[in-house]
Amino acid sequence: MKDKFYSLLRGRFLVSDNAFKYWQMILFLSGLALIMIASSHSADRKVYRIAALNDEVKELRSEFVDLRSRLMQLKMESTVVKKLGARGFEIGKTPPEKITVIN
Repeated sequence: MKDKFYSLLRGRFLVSDNAFKYWQMILFLSGLALIMIASSHSADRKVYRIAALNDEVKELRSEFVDLRSRLMQLKMESTVVKKLGARGFEIGKTPPEKITVIN
C-alpha cells in the first residue's frame, strides 16, 4: 500500500510502458479544466455587464421621471400664463367658440 502511494506521488505511472493511456486522460482532463475556466470567466464578464446595464437603466428611468415631471410643470396653465405675461399676453375673458366649416 505504501509503495503504491509513493509510486503515485513520484509519477512512475507516467513513464511506465502503458503510460500513453494515462497521458491521454491527463491531457483530456486538462483540456476540460481550461474550458471550464474560460466558461467561468465568460459568465463573470456577463454578470458584470448585466449589473452595469441595470445601473444604467435605473439612471435613465430616474432621468425620464424627472424630465416628465418638469414637462408637466411647464405645460400647466399658470406657468404658460407667467411666461407669456412678460410678452403682453393675457388670459381670455370669454371662452373659446367652436368653428364649424360647412362645404
